[in-house]
Amino acid sequence: MATILETKQAVVAEVAAIAAQSPVMVGLDLSGLTVSELTRLRREARRSDVYLKVVKNTLLRRAVMGTGFECVRETLKGPLLVAFSRDEPGAAARMMRDFRKANPKADVRLVAVAGRLLGPQDLDAVAKLPTRDEALAQLMGVMKAPIAKLVRVLAAPNSKLVRTLAAVRDQKQG
Repeated sequence: MATILETKQAVVAEVAAIAAQSPVMVGLDLSGLTVSELTRLRREARRSDVYLKVVKNTLLRRAVMGTGFECVRETLKGPLLVAFSRDEPGAAARMMRDFRKANPKADVRLVAVAGRLLGPQDLDAVAKLPTRDEALAQLMGVMKAPIAKLVRVLAAPNSKLVRTLAAVRDQKQG
């Protein structure tokens, strides 16, 4: 009997540790999915650095207590596969969106981001979140824009002078 309790405590501790570090959680209904479909999903999760786990709802309720995903406790019903993004916030949502396109019977039940419970219809919005590299590129573009504009403003009088002198030269030659 103690080994069952210890196993459950280990599962709760593992999921709680992942939930405490993860920015996004997605819940997928397992009803009607085959083993081969789930195997493909697990393979994709390893490639995308997404944590996948089939957890009993009571254990998941305990695991999310004290984390940013406490808001999902009331929505946990039926067989559920949870996916947590590890590094990139949109990774789990992108993976589930792509899986749902390939398997129409897959039903996303919940999406939670930073302590807010969103509906399944918000999966696409979360999936469109930029990756870390894309976000850094956007940030660099925003930081570079004022400097580039300053350089253009400072170079404008010199280039205007050069264009004026070229126009005068062309007028004298013609």
